[in-house]
Amino acid sequence: MSELPSLITDLALILITAGLASILFKRLGQPLVLGYIVAGFLVGPHFSFIPGIADNASMHQWADIGVIFLMFSLGLEFSFKKILSMGAKPIVAACLVMLFMISIGSGVGRVFGWNGMDAMFLGGMLAMSSTTIIYKALDELGLREKKFAGEVLSVLILEDILGILLMVVLSAMAVSRQFQGMQLVSSLLSLAFYLALWLLVGLYVVPLFLKHTSRWLNSETLLLVSVGMCFVMVVLAAHAGYSTAFGAFIMGSILAETLMAERIEGVLSPLKDLFGAVFFVSVGMMVDPAVLVQHWLPVLVITVAVVVGQAVFGTSSFLISGQSLKVSLQCSFSLGQIGEFAFIIASLGVTLGVTSDFLYPVVVAVSIVTTFLTPYMMRAATPAYTLLERLLPDVVVTRLGHRAEAADAIENTNAVSPWRTLLTALATQTAAYGVLAVALVGVALATLLPLCRSILPHWPANALCGILTLVGLSPLLRPIVMRKNHTAAAKVLARTPRNRPLLWLLIAARFVLAVSVVYYVLNYLSPLAYWLHIMVSALLVGLMCYSRLVKYWSIRIERTFRHNLGLRERAAASKHPAYARRLRAHDMHAAQVEVPVHSQWAGKALRELALGAEGVMIAAVKRGTMQINIPLAETVVYPRDVLTVIADDDGLAAFRHRLQSEVDALVEPSGTPIVMRRIPLATHARLVGVTLRESGLRDNYQCMAVGFEARDGSLETPTADNRMSASDVLYVVGEAPNVTRLEKETRKKL
Repeated sequence: MSELPSLITDLALILITAGLASILFKRLGQPLVLGYIVAGFLVGPHFSFIPGIADNASMHQWADIGVIFLMFSLGLEFSFKKILSMGAKPIVAACLVMLFMISIGSGVGRVFGWNGMDAMFLGGMLAMSSTTIIYKALDELGLREKKFAGEVLSVLILEDILGILLMVVLSAMAVSRQFQGMQLVSSLLSLAFYLALWLLVGLYVVPLFLKHTSRWLNSETLLLVSVGMCFVMVVLAAHAGYSTAFGAFIMGSILAETLMAERIEGVLSPLKDLFGAVFFVSVGMMVDPAVLVQHWLPVLVITVAVVVGQAVFGTSSFLISGQSLKVSLQCSFSLGQIGEFAFIIASLGVTLGVTSDFLYPVVVAVSIVTTFLTPYMMRAATPAYTLLERLLPDVVVTRLGHRAEAADAIENTNAVSPWRTLLTALATQTAAYGVLAVALVGVALATLLPLCRSILPHWPANALCGILTLVGLSPLLRPIVMRKNHTAAAKVLARTPRNRPLLWLLIAARFVLAVSVVYYVLNYLSPLAYWLHIMVSALLVGLMCYSRLVKYWSIRIERTFRHNLGLRERAAASKHPAYARRLRAHDMHAAQVEVPVHSQWAGKALRELALGAEGVMIAAVKRGTMQINIPLAETVVYPRDVLTVIADDDGLAAFRHRLQSEVDALVEPSGTPIVMRRIPLATHARLVGVTLRESGLRDNYQCMAVGFEARDGSLETPTADNRMSASDVLYVVGEAPNVTRLEKETRKKL
């Protein structure tokens, strides 16, 4: 028999060990991530009591694939539009928390005398709280419906996207081995360009592709297509000089805006779990007990830095963002751990070869300790608030307690300046179309021009390439000059004479920008004088602006993009009422709860349930495709109804508990099979002379007559008024014991 490749034996060992560890940790109620890390340690090179991995290099490749799937799944749960709708509070809190924790981590590294790269990477790892662990802890502690939970999850989403940016920055610093301001700015500008380009093109092309191929996208095909898209973006990101994780995240965030997002998450889940487990096992393989014993003091100090740093500086960050004292404490105490993203940053440092060998196992040890502490930290938030309430002056507590309401009131009442509205819209639009125009020019000169020159002479090829490029540019350059000139904000500003010169200046500046793009193309392809290029460029841009055909295509392209961007938002509009965010600002929630099938509420009117006495209001009842808004007290509740409930934290928790507890006990199935038997009726049998209705077969024997045997052997369908005679042969179905009892009764004489 041929010898198996080491890859197969290693994968078998990893998966069976990870599977057993996951069962054990699931039984103990601990996060599966910790079980995978333990499994990795057991099969790693630092544990010799059981057979270990033979080929570490191949396992690292599997782990890299695991990172790709993890980041792809993370992107599927992410939405750039969600960030824009969050408001300023989570953005300010996330940025400040990460800034503080990066500073703390870097400072701790410097105190221990570590080199600059180790210190910077440690700061990056400490800045990333564990999304998986926090989700799990909130669920297990029943805190997902609390007000602070929404703020925590918003900050986690922002930390994930900022973590991608942090990885890019750390990669740039690792390449240069030093912190250079101009190089960092260049890297960030390059990142912004590619990010905008991929998102704009992806959000236009991908939803259209999925829409036109949806009829053929079953689960198998959808998995292949979505994973294929993921790896295409991974390749593009790698060619652009970015990490594979960044490319996977971008494609996930693009697919997150499509109607297929939830289906893709479902079909991708097994792959993500499999390769994610391999990644975390590879993390555990790097745990070296000797290193941990040697660096026990850094492990202890970093653990304290994470817990205390999040408690103190995290609370300060949420207070600065405008949250109340209680919510700030609850949020910061929930973030006191590091997890999967820290491992990804650590693996980046190992891949780039810029971090020391001891840093990875030290961070893993800190993650394990802080993960175990997470539920206790969450529970400690309320006692900490009670203690601060006693220690701080009443005036301070009152002001801090109403910070969220005051901030929301200011945000809702502050009028937005027309200049701010107009300039923001112009900057966004110009940047988007400018990125697309620059990318189109680059692609045309790099690929289209060589193709034209391969089939035509030099100058005719240049002319053909120039014409095609300008045709493609026209629907992109026209909006830069003409759009937003007749918006409500522009009309308000135009009423004031002193604003008109500035408005014309803005139009002129955008016209010059469009002319510059056309001039670059002409100057690259044409041998004419530069002043002729300027004149022709201005003339061409003018024709683009006043061409009805170009206007039609530019409007059509933008409408398609906006439609694609709002697909999932419109689909989810009925699930998330528009007033939900305003309610959260006043410690109220709008949640949707489904009535269980066996609920005792079924068939009862809302008046009978008396929910209003418990501080709970029912805003809507959704039944199938029908929705009853503001239901009356006489509205009856049915199983599977989806109730839109408005209540505070305590009221919502009490409502859920009551709904789940007031459920009829399920009747356990007997497990006895149903049989059919042929029963000839004797001359003096008890059933002779009575009708089926009078026989009591159902009530007394729990059996059912299915027919009488005719002379030709066929069955005649019985009726309730069929009177049985001694010559009849009755066919009966029922559970075996009941049918046997019926047979015995029929043999008894009257």
